[in-house]
Amino acid sequence: MRKKIEAEFIENFLVIWNPKEGTQLYKMGFYGKPVGIPKPKLIEFDVPLILDLMEGLYLVEKKVIIVKQNEKKIGLKELLKRARQLYEDFDLKYTVYKDLRNHGLIVTPGIKFGCDFAVYKHGPGLEHAPFMVSVKKAKDEITATEIVKVGRLATTVRKRFIIATPLENKMRYFIFKWFKA
Repeated sequence: MRKKIEAEFIENFLVIWNPKEGTQLYKMGFYGKPVGIPKPKLIEFDVPLILDLMEGLYLVEKKVIIVKQNEKKIGLKELLKRARQLYEDFDLKYTVYKDLRNHGLIVTPGIKFGCDFAVYKHGPGLEHAPFMVSVKKAKDEITATEIVKVGRLATTVRKRFIIATPLENKMRYFIFKWFKA
């Protein structure tokens, strides 16, 4: 069994202080962001790696990392509690995050595109994210104006816009493709 990588819980983030372990984790699936390296490629880096709480929780569930705060192990329940305080509709978004990751896709925060996630097939630094994903409840209404807004943005940044809707035992993805008439 492989040794778990240790992360320190600071504020709302997890920090992998050991650069070698951080590099290993980043290479596993583009997890986290190396401090001070805005667009890292698959390289060795000599700086700490910062994970957001969602990807950290995923890696704890996958038994890749353990999380400590003040030398005390932080369990899944505590991380989940903090994540629910930090993210609006965390459980819904985390369900989508896990599904995308479990299907081999690279998932990063999509805040700069006005959505929940930017999703890559190969990884940041290797390609531009081909998808922007917004997570919605099945009962949520979406207006025509909202669809036009995101459609224009998606076209401008050359991405496909996807609405992800977790249902009881399955996931629904609605992919919008824009074309000129």
